[in-house]
Amino acid sequence: MIDSPCNKICVMDPASDLCRGCGRTLAEIGAWTTLRPYERAAITALLADRMRAAGLPPAADRPTAT
Repeated sequence: MIDSPCNKICVMDPASDLCRGCGRTLAEIGAWTTLRPYERAAITALLADRMRAAGLPPAADRPTAT
């Protein structure tokens, strides 16, 4: 299994083009399983700052959907 920042809140924010749940772009989500581990880690490291810059609450501040 490949680790993913997905928390099952899959809604794209039209203003930022980021997923409101995890902060990834559609291109990143689509390519996730083909990215190398270091590429996934680099993207994951950016997500909280990216969400803040877009005015979205970071994924760590919200509950995971079930």
